[in-house]
Amino acid sequence: MKRSEINRIIYKEIDFLQKMHFQLPPFAFWSPVDWSSKGHEYDEIRDNMLGWDITDFGSDAYMEIGLLMFTIRNGNYKLDKYLKTYAEKLLIVEEEQITPLHFHYKKMEDIVNRCGGNLLVQVFNSSPNCEKLQTPVLISCDGRNSEVAVGTIIRLKPGESITLPAGQYHTFWGEKGKGRVVLGEVSNVNDDTIDNHFYEPVGRFPEIDEDEAPLYLLGNEYPQAK
Repeated sequence: MKRSEINRIIYKEIDFLQKMHFQLPPFAFWSPVDWSSKGHEYDEIRDNMLGWDITDFGSDAYMEIGLLMFTIRNGNYKLDKYLKTYAEKLLIVEEEQITPLHFHYKKMEDIVNRCGGNLLVQVFNSSPNCEKLQTPVLISCDGRNSEVAVGTIIRLKPGESITLPAGQYHTFWGEKGKGRVVLGEVSNVNDDTIDNHFYEPVGRFPEIDEDEAPLYLLGNEYPQAK
């Protein structure tokens, strides 16, 4: 992805979130210069990759295959000094914008449609060797537990949610004609460097063409404190 594209996406989504009356934490708006002066008291943000996370999954076609996330809070599998056992993210999904089929080795998550359009979620079971199984899938949506056919697509309207256990393949996108979707993700600790398994290989973090200066750094780009 070009840095200019990432900057444009951030500008656009900040404006959208302001219209939706969703407030981001202060560190969302720290510039690279601001970060250069932040000491070790902010290591929790650095070590746990809080903040902006924008990816096209290596597709070079963000609006078709891509996702914007903002990690608001997170613990850490590797560092005992962080006590949080949970994580919270904001996600914004465009109409027909696909997040590729994947599961998490450890993380269980609730995906909550906070507002906007409808989210379509397709689910599959996985085998111990990461195959996609052709078996019925147990799902939990807002306290209702049921079994659905393999590959079922679940429509989540604003206010509705689904629980995705570790090992359950899922892919999602915004329903055409309903507008972009604002999601909340509530989960146990999240580590995107080791906990994702994509059914088909993709690039989790974008390779960035620095065609202009960054507006804000992504969560995997923060400089270490001096």
